[in-house]
Order: sequence, then structure tokens, then C-alpha cells
Amino acid sequence: MFSARILEAGERKHDLSSPIVMGILNTTPDSFSDGAELASSNSGKFRVDIDKAVSCARAMVSDGAVIVDVGGESTRPGAAKVPVQEELDRVVPVIERLSSDLDVTVSIDTSSSLVMREAINAGARMVNDVRALADSGALDSIKNFNVALCLMHMQGAPTTMQQAPDYSDVVTEVSDFLSERVSFAISEGIDRSCLVVDPGFGFGKTLEHNYKLLTNMRELRPLDVPRMIGVSRKSMIGIVTDRDVKQRLAGSIAATVIGLNSGASIVRSHDVSATIDAIKVFEMARRA
Repeated sequence: MFSARILEAGERKHDLSSPIVMGILNTTPDSFSDGAELASSNSGKFRVDIDKAVSCARAMVSDGAVIVDVGGESTRPGAAKVPVQEELDRVVPVIERLSSDLDVTVSIDTSSSLVMREAINAGARMVNDVRALADSGALDSIKNFNVALCLMHMQGAPTTMQQAPDYSDVVTEVSDFLSERVSFAISEGIDRSCLVVDPGFGFGKTLEHNYKLLTNMRELRPLDVPRMIGVSRKSMIGIVTDRDVKQRLAGSIAATVIGLNSGASIVRSHDVSATIDAIKVFEMARRA
């Protein structure tokens, strides 16, 4: 188990002695799960209904989420790149409202340095970067703000990542990548207390790769940085259970408990209430 127990996210500090939940708020028309549900009904072109987004986030916070992750670009397999201005138009107004209306850490799910910067200016205090600082301007956008930063592993890019994922040893290779990214971030001025790593379930991995990672997360280096898992409703659940996206709750919770037992400290979820219940039961059993 990692030694750090506090995740710093700007002025907010999260105690990770017990796992916490990050609620997912997709502001995209093409999310694999629920993004289109936040569309405004008054426009032919996709536009985010900010009131709907705030209402959804408020429900997550009421259910126990302490972080809400706002994403304006789908990274599902095969997803197309979204123009930066369109991504900004989707996320910045939502982040501004969430930051002013709710007592929650707002996270921005992006790999664009410009979106990171504007989201932080709007009130985001965490950056969830699936490309792990691949954008050359990413570090400059965040390192002076003491915001939390999640570095995720992805093999390839969303458009092609699931075509032929290949590893000699998936746990070792993901571990080496995350270790290098953490070392790089720290060398460039990011405090270790702000860092989180994510193995990237479904991002350039076969079904077998995903479950190998899920059950062996304790082997991921560095062990003194908390680990986040995002398995909610993903194809790794659907393939095993033969369930559609909206029918994957039970499988998602089962995978979450496996991840918790493997050392996860943050769970990224569409279904906050059920995930909180699973964490409560897991923690009671752990302490018994």
C-alpha cells in the first residue's frame, strides 16, 4: 500500500485512508455511456444543458462523490478528436457553475494544455490526463497551481487503441510507464502529494490485459502514489456479463471490489451510490 494518505487538490485535501469516489460527468454527444443525456433540448447541434449537468453533479455529491470529473471529449475506442474550442465550450461553463454551486473538487478530464489552463481558471482543482502529459504545454498549464494530477496509461490513441493491443508483460510495461511519468512530473515541479496514477482499463488493452492489471495493481510502481480505477460500465464488464451499457452495474461493482482489494484508493464511477455502498462493505470487512 502506498504511503501517501492525503491527496492535495488546490485548497482541497482528500483523505485517502479510505477509498473515495470520483463521479463521471460526460459533456459529450458520443460518450459510450451517458454524455448525450446532458444535451440541451433547444438546439439541433449538441450543446450542454448546464442546469442538467449541475443537477447530475449535485446528485453525485449527495450520494457521496467528493470529486466530479468533467469531460468534453470522448476517449472511447474509435472516438474522433474534438476541436479545442468545442471542448472548451462544453466544459468551462459547467466547471464554473459546479465550482460556485457545489462543495466538491472539480476535475477536468482532458489532455489539452489549453483546456487544462482554462478549466483551472474556471475552478477545476484536478486534471485527469489520459495521455499523461503528452501535450508539451501540459506541465506549464498546471504546475504552478498545486492541483491534483492523474497520469493514465494508454497504448496508442483512442481512434486505434483497441485494434491490436500487444504487451510482453502488461503489468510490468504499464508499471514502467507510470513510474517514468511520475518521475518526470516530480522532476518538473509537481509535488508527489498531488499525483495519482491510473492503469487505463480499456485504453489499448485486451480483456485479459484488463483483468491482469485489475488483480495485480499492487505490483504497479511507484507504490507511494495512489491509484485510481475506472472500470464503470466498460466493455471489460460487458463482454464477461453479456450486458448492455446500462445493465452493467453489478459487474462494475464486482470489478470495483477487486480493484479495492488490489489497492485502489479512488474509484471513477457513473453509479456513485452503489459504489459508495460497495466501499463501505469492503472497508468494514477490511477492518474486521
